[in-house]
Amino acid sequence: MTPALTLQRCIHHPGREAAARCPECGRFFCRECITEHEDRVICADCLKRISRAGQKRRDRFAWFGRMLWPSLGLLLAWFFFYEIGRGLAAIPSSFHSGTLWRLQQQ
Repeated sequence: MTPALTLQRCIHHPGREAAARCPECGRFFCRECITEHEDRVICADCLKRISRAGQKRRDRFAWFGRMLWPSLGLLLAWFFFYEIGRGLAAIPSSFHSGTLWRLQQQ
């Protein structure tokens, strides 16, 4: 059985009375060494560990976003130039016969 909180001392500051116990690691800390995170009091070391775990989880799929946008850009550029080429190919050959150019030279 653990002694009362008032009898405990901060793990970082032995001269100070403990104000809270970290629910993650179970160690006692003074008011200066703890912080509130997601409606609970937690020590700085555990907060770092939790935030790093969350960052790794987000980084796992980061490659997908880095590959998705350039791929969509290339697909859009291909589609744009494909449609331009299709439109140019649809122009009748009489337009290319040179009659338009002869009118400008005279």
